[in-house]
Amino acid sequence: MSENTIVPAGGDEFIKSRILTIRGVQVILDWDIAELYGVETRVLNQAVRRNIERFPDRFRFVLTREEMHGLITTCDKFANKKHYPGTAAAFTEQGVSMLSAVLRSPMAVEVSIKIMDAFVSMRKALASMAPMMARLDTVERRQIADQARNEERFDAIFKAMDGGAVPEQSIFYQNRFWDAKSLLVKLIKRAKQELIVIDAYPGVATLDMMAKRGRGVSVELVTHSNGELEESDFEAFGKQCGKFTKTICGICHDRFIIADRKEIFWTGASLKDAGRLVFAVAKLGAEMIPGLLESIRKATQEQRHYGVGGVTDQVMK
Repeated sequence: MSENTIVPAGGDEFIKSRILTIRGVQVILDWDIAELYGVETRVLNQAVRRNIERFPDRFRFVLTREEMHGLITTCDKFANKKHYPGTAAAFTEQGVSMLSAVLRSPMAVEVSIKIMDAFVSMRKALASMAPMMARLDTVERRQIADQARNEERFDAIFKAMDGGAVPEQSIFYQNRFWDAKSLLVKLIKRAKQELIVIDAYPGVATLDMMAKRGRGVSVELVTHSNGELEESDFEAFGKQCGKFTKTICGICHDRFIIADRKEIFWTGASLKDAGRLVFAVAKLGAEMIPGLLESIRKATQEQRHYGVGGVTDQVMK
C-alpha cells in the first residue's frame, strides 16, 4: 500500500457514490475499496481469504453471475467491467471495519473510517427522508392504482395456474423478478412431452428455467446468438439435462414459449431479463403454432443436439 494514498477528490461524496444496495443491504464492492486503499483488488481479496473466518456472509458476500450482469448492464459507471474476470465481492459496513483490522495499516484504518462514516451519513439521510417518502407513497399509491390492482391479481393468477388454468395475459412491473420468474417457470412446466423456447438472447437464467421442465420433456432453444453464454455452457447443459436441442435461426424478434405444440405464450422480455423492466406475457391462439414453426424450419441455418453421447446435427421437424 502506498504511504501517500489519499481518498480521491470529492472525499465523502466520492465514497458515497460507490455505495450500492444489493440484496437489500448497503455495500461497497472490492474493486472500489481497493482503489480507495491504493492496492490491487487481488491483493485485497488475498488478505481476506487468509482471514476468511472473520468475514461471515453478513460482512462480505460474492455476487452471482446474474447480479454481476445486472450491475454491469444497468450502471454506466461499471461499463468498463464488462469483461471483468470472475465476480466481485461486496462488503457491508461491518466488513469494511473488519478489513482495517486485517490489513493492519494506519492508512487502511483511516480510509476504513471514512468509508464507515459515509455509510452512517447515507443511513441518516435515508432516515430523514422517511416522513417525506411516506407522504409520497400515499400519493404514488393513488397514481398507480392500476398497477396495484394488477399485483393483487398475481396470487389469484398463480393459484389458477396451479389448478391447470392459464391467464390470458399479465403485465409485470419493474423489479418484479420473482413474480416474473415464477410465472415463466410455470409456463415451462406445462409441457408434458416437448418444450420449445424461442429467445434470441439467452443467459444463465434461461437455462435455469428450462432445466425446471418436467422429467422426460425434450427441450429446444431457438436463438440467433449465444447471448451471454459460451458454446460450452450449452454443451454442459445438454450433457446433464439431456434431450436438448439448440436451433440457430435469425428471423425471430419476439420471444415465445410453446408447450407440446398445443399452447403458445408470447413474452415481451427475454427469460434472462424477466422482471428487470416492465413487460407483458400473453397466451396466443394455438392455430398460430404451425405457421411459426414452419417459418423457423425454413430459415434454420444450423441446429446442434447435445446429449450424453456428444454433438450431432439434425434438422428441425
